[in-house]
Amino acid sequence: MPDGRTLPVRPGPAISFEFFPPKSEAMEERLWDSISRLAPLDPLYVSVTYGAGGSTRDRTHRTVRRIVEETALKPAAHLTCVDARCEEVDDVIRDYWAAGVRHIVALRGDPPSGVGDRYEPCEGGYANAAELTAGIRKLGDFEVSVGCYPEKHPESASFDHDIDLLKAKIDNGATRAITQFFFDADVYFRYVDRVRKAGIDIPIVPGIMMQANFEGLVRMAGLCGATIPARLFDLFDGLESDPGTRELLTANVVADLCHDLSDNGVDQFHFYTLNRAELALATCRLLGVRPVEMAA
Repeated sequence: MPDGRTLPVRPGPAISFEFFPPKSEAMEERLWDSISRLAPLDPLYVSVTYGAGGSTRDRTHRTVRRIVEETALKPAAHLTCVDARCEEVDDVIRDYWAAGVRHIVALRGDPPSGVGDRYEPCEGGYANAAELTAGIRKLGDFEVSVGCYPEKHPESASFDHDIDLLKAKIDNGATRAITQFFFDADVYFRYVDRVRKAGIDIPIVPGIMMQANFEGLVRMAGLCGATIPARLFDLFDGLESDPGTRELLTANVVADLCHDLSDNGVDQFHFYTLNRAELALATCRLLGVRPVEMAA
């Protein structure tokens, strides 16, 4: 620039990362190592999950506050409706605002383990993510992201019902939707076609899972209704005791998926990191995302 000032350059697509609050000192060390390694990639934001039934509420708050206080990253705090009255959830929202958080990921949430298979609204609580979104927007000028399911929420009666719920979230103030994970780019594009035909025009950001433990991935997919292609079962067959090879294969699978999406116009990705930096760093590098540099 003529006056000698410099501006940051963000190469590659826009990215964001999801972390979960640590349960132990060792896990906390790994989390903050991952955050420090991924921060130079200049993500749009980093989200911090919120356990079923608010089970990680205090740990989530501590993690979010530390991100605000010790980094230049913009945190997006998860919030759910499960097992909490509106007044309790509203207190959390106010606490986030006071801590400097301006972005919340509003989710219905799942029941705590052992409580039952289906979600039941808490008496006196927000019934769903649409109501929660309205409550958040009423209490502060937050950016609100919400979830969406490219293969339909497992509890929804139909895709149309699913899309009606997404519309309700948008009507109540949501400005971005982040998908549940998937493994076939066509699944994402078919879903985007559906929501665009329904008149939905907010960004639909693909959520990219970075889970190298294939048995764990199968369990997670079963809970959220994500389809794992047969080719992946073949690819990971017999590698239960070979974590190094699983890591390499996972990086390849994720990069291929992201390239398929990118080649067809997707310019933003949300990575479910599981608090591990390596796979996210490798995938971002393959997508052309590098640490922000200063251009003269």
